[in-house]
Amino acid sequence: MSIFGSIMSGIFGHAASASPDTGTKTPEAAPATAPTARYAVASTQAASSAAPQSTPSAAKSPVDVAAIMDKLASQAKEKLEWRKSIVDLMKLLNLDSSIAARKQLAQELHYSGNMHDSASMNIWLHKQVMLKLAEHGGKVPDELRH
Repeated sequence: MSIFGSIMSGIFGHAASASPDTGTKTPEAAPATAPTARYAVASTQAASSAAPQSTPSAAKSPVDVAAIMDKLASQAKEKLEWRKSIVDLMKLLNLDSSIAARKQLAQELHYSGNMHDSASMNIWLHKQVMLKLAEHGGKVPDELRH
């Protein structure tokens, strides 16, 4: 899977397992929230089978990227600034945030700048990831897309 695909899966996967209040399933809370998540999936499947021509659920209701990432950040042991840092965003999603992984992500997203200038590349990557998440059904705050 591509690195951007892993980012999307990490965020959109949390949305799929979230309860209606956008809380995410955590290992400590899994028993309490798992039935809700199963109910949400069952309800979605039932709705899909009743209306086979419906659009994907991501198109029906955008995934609140900020809410999911803020929730993950609040559960992290260290302070991670996902709103400003591609490295921190990747760490919150338990992805490899090494320079090699970021260079691979840059290639996936067609970065044309100098990959040896990691500061500039990281800024560009963060913006592009936010834009791409929005394009794929994510609700991304305006200040993160500009």
